[in-house]
Amino acid sequence: MVMRKAVICTLFVFISANMMSQTQVIAHRGFWDTQGSAQNSIASLLKADSINCYGCEFDVRMSSDGKLIVIHDAIHGLTSIKKNTADTLTRLKLKNGESLPLLSEYLQKGTELKTRLILELKKLSTPELETKAIEQIISLVSKMQLEPRMEYISFSLHAVKEFIRLAPQGTPIYYLNGDLSPQELKAIGCTGPDYNSKVFKKNPEWITECHSLGLKVNVWTVNSEEDMQWLIKHKVDFITTDRPLVLRNLLKNY
Repeated sequence: MVMRKAVICTLFVFISANMMSQTQVIAHRGFWDTQGSAQNSIASLLKADSINCYGCEFDVRMSSDGKLIVIHDAIHGLTSIKKNTADTLTRLKLKNGESLPLLSEYLQKGTELKTRLILELKKLSTPELETKAIEQIISLVSKMQLEPRMEYISFSLHAVKEFIRLAPQGTPIYYLNGDLSPQELKAIGCTGPDYNSKVFKKNPEWITECHSLGLKVNVWTVNSEEDMQWLIKHKVDFITTDRPLVLRNLLKNY
């Protein structure tokens, strides 16, 4: 076990050391705005991988029976995610006809691909439920040997701290809420901020400060070319977007 953790940590260091300095593209809820795809579908994961995105972001919630479901909204159609069992939820359909995927199904498909898996745990009803969900996530990722390709994000500060505590050392973990300074993120062991673009427009000095502290900077959800160009010029590390092809084409000019 000690040897395995050492190998995992070495892989994280190798990946970080060899990461391109240019801004990287993360597909928000996968590459969904294209034929045959849908937000948080397995198709959107496949399509994000097919266009060589650095990462594919997706959302995770918990069913009433404690199973993890890949879905953004708390209610799908008229069906509450937290009030229904996984059996009920996986019978529901996404816009492309796919069933709502279990996290296990989504990650299993991810083992066949190369894009990094950017897992957002949505806020759950209690801190205890968030810890339970994170324990499940870490266990499932370990069984599938996906640790070197996982990154975790959340609006819940409790969830972020639990990911930091439970994930293998060196796992990229970002906070989404936008209310902590770079120094505060560094102090809790976060990889960096993953904040809305408006936060960085208001506090552009935070980008430089993050880099001086050894933190990475991700920005969501950036769909205008003007905002993309501003962030590229300010040398953010990652941009999360619903328009990955547009961003990739812009990056060719830098």
